[in-house]
Amino acid sequence: MDGGRRVRHHTGGLPKDAATSSQPAPPPTVLRHWQWWLVVALNIFFLLAGQTTALLLGRFYYDKGGNSKWMATLVQTAGFPIFFLPLLLFPSGHTPPTTQPTPRPPLAKVSSIYVALGILIAVDNLMYSYGLLYLSVSTYSLICASQLAFNAVFSYFLNSQKFTPMIFNSVVLLTFSAALLGIRGDSGDSTDVSKGKYVLGFMLTLGASASYSLILSLMQLTFEKVIKKETFSVVLEMQIYTSLVASCAAIIGLFASGEWRTLRGEMEGYGTGRISYVLTLVWTGVSWQVGSAGVVGLIFVVSSLFSNVISTLALPIVPIFAAIIFNDKMDGVKIMSMLIAIWGFISYLYQHYIDDSKAKKAVRDAHEGCGQSVP
Repeated sequence: MDGGRRVRHHTGGLPKDAATSSQPAPPPTVLRHWQWWLVVALNIFFLLAGQTTALLLGRFYYDKGGNSKWMATLVQTAGFPIFFLPLLLFPSGHTPPTTQPTPRPPLAKVSSIYVALGILIAVDNLMYSYGLLYLSVSTYSLICASQLAFNAVFSYFLNSQKFTPMIFNSVVLLTFSAALLGIRGDSGDSTDVSKGKYVLGFMLTLGASASYSLILSLMQLTFEKVIKKETFSVVLEMQIYTSLVASCAAIIGLFASGEWRTLRGEMEGYGTGRISYVLTLVWTGVSWQVGSAGVVGLIFVVSSLFSNVISTLALPIVPIFAAIIFNDKMDGVKIMSMLIAIWGFISYLYQHYIDDSKAKKAVRDAHEGCGQSVP
């Protein structure tokens, strides 16, 4: 299935059956190829801007007096209603005449998948909330880079992703990057965090990275095996319904834990005032949704592994902003961890460049063999 996605990518969005039919498909236009890259670029921007802003606002919430882990979990998905507008503006398009209509999957099956993914997302967000509470933003973001290594493994088993030497090298480097921070095993980032809480934050963030990677692979598997319908509305529906379930789970946790009783006191005692408290939560929610839209969009147009690689691109961005805004310490261990992780990112990116070049050559050779010119 991954090979089919790459053919669609490099043929500028042609239907998959057209790429494998006995009659050669018409060559892609430059405009279609340009449109595909524009969509990818927009999703990358949404992912990086949303993720970076959300992480910084999440740390700001804790630093100024916020302490509710369930509220921090809820805002990661509660902003999903903003996607109802684009869902109405970009409904599912009509099936092209050259493409066989895709039967709709059973509603019960799709609903059960959304519920399962939503609950998994809620648990994942809760672990991230604890990690961000006990770790500095820079340490937290460096540990999160390990999600690429986890996703490479999950993509190999669930999405038929090839495990090339370059990808293996990327996995090893990112594992070493996270291990450096784990072996460090102290709370040098903050005098207010004990060694035990640092270790707990490290383990929960590492576990959250693994579960997040599993979520991405399961989303790609759902697109390919269950929904089998590639429209922008599918991406939005996936985001809306899984976020709805995750938000409901977070609300249940908020009331079951009793943390809802402390929210008024949090708002009254917030370091920058009540209005700032509300705005921090609102914009954190919006930022998470913007970043999530970029994540799901990249899964839709490329793959879950590529989406996760782009997520790690925020690695050198977040610690820099954290050092400026929160005065996070950037010691030698963090710098080495960052450099190793960036090397791992470049390693995978180079592998994607090689795959991209091979796919282009295969499409060009196929069209030239049929006597067609390729732009």
